[in-house]
Amino acid sequence: MAVKHEIPTYEPAPAERRLPASRAECETRDAQDALAGRRAKFALDPAVIYLDGNSLGPLTHTAARRVEGMLHGEWGRDLIKSWNVHGWIDLPKRLGAKIARLIGAKPEEVLVADSTSINLFKLAAAATRGRGTRRRIVSETGNFPTDLYVLQGLTQLSGGAAELVVVPRERLLEAINEDTFLVVLTHVHYKSGECFDMKAVTARAHAVGARMLWDLSHSVGALPVDLGASGADFAVGCTYKYLNGGPGSPAFLYVRSDLHASVEPVLTGWMGHDAPFEFSDDYRPATGMTRHRCGTPSLLAFASLEGALEAFDDLDLDDARRKSIELTELFVAIVEAGGAPAGLRLASPRESARRGSHVVFAHADGYAIMQALIARGVIGDFRAPNLLRFGFAPLYVRYVDVWDAAEALRTVVESGSYRTSPGSVRAAVT
Repeated sequence: MAVKHEIPTYEPAPAERRLPASRAECETRDAQDALAGRRAKFALDPAVIYLDGNSLGPLTHTAARRVEGMLHGEWGRDLIKSWNVHGWIDLPKRLGAKIARLIGAKPEEVLVADSTSINLFKLAAAATRGRGTRRRIVSETGNFPTDLYVLQGLTQLSGGAAELVVVPRERLLEAINEDTFLVVLTHVHYKSGECFDMKAVTARAHAVGARMLWDLSHSVGALPVDLGASGADFAVGCTYKYLNGGPGSPAFLYVRSDLHASVEPVLTGWMGHDAPFEFSDDYRPATGMTRHRCGTPSLLAFASLEGALEAFDDLDLDDARRKSIELTELFVAIVEAGGAPAGLRLASPRESARRGSHVVFAHADGYAIMQALIARGVIGDFRAPNLLRFGFAPLYVRYVDVWDAAEALRTVVESGSYRTSPGSVRAAVT
């Protein structure tokens, strides 16, 4: 049983489809780009080509202003009154409603809280509590490590009542059987960028009576996601990648609305109580998504995210996806023009319909090559053991950026200059 990897494709007319064939044509395409005006929302260094927004999105001007406003105009002036006067208490739901539009969810189905890892644990633990006699959580080999680590810890806590089954992608659907109570997958793979067909995999899980939990960390903000149409039960995701919320900005979680009353939280914090300011000794879960709150949120991080999300106001994600496809295809075409430089090979799916918004090339000296590119002002990142990863955030990456970055990659590899550049010793963060 084959696993499908598919997200919506967009096929413009042939004249529009043709990729720029020169740097001058890239400049023309940028001038005509419907999303071009959004780049001005970001505080980008003109000397830098930033292709790492799939790991950490850049600062937006509105995020900086919103944090400054909360610092001085709210916390600094109104102090604790700000919980009521400025609506701090409702920020998790307000921001959740903004993100809901980007992932095909209802406003009341999304909550901003905690981190992706904590939210994954909360939802997987809740599913474990309702597993009945089933034992299996199914995921794929090579899923993002924190997802696997959290699930490993959860099964250990179960004392053997639950087990984690991790299989290669090609064996995934057959591994989802009648003993499975939860399937946990990342929609866009963090290394290869390969996408799952969310609707098809969710349908397989539901066909055997299992719940489906999607990690949207490498999807949200870069390509259309439709949790509602897919029938997904749960989802989590971070906000510091394509959503540009800032380093360590709060994550979000989704629970389908018909499950709200039956999914009871395991981390029963006071902010998830039905009446937290009654200060009762006994926990009573709040209604809806509020029950999935735990402790007091980091409000300055919420302010940064609130400002960053303004960049997505009135954005048509189909337009963003079309541009994303063109940027990634252009990058691959330039790098491979006349044949890829020796030792460099594409490690992402070649078909754009199977790819998210980042592209990966493999090279035995990948780390040194990436350090040489960063020294030239082209910022991507490296993933062990040998992968160079480049993210193409359609809100601020230009066609001319792609042209210059691809030319720089070819030059660095073909010249061998990376062999003499500093950076052979790996830093703590790659």
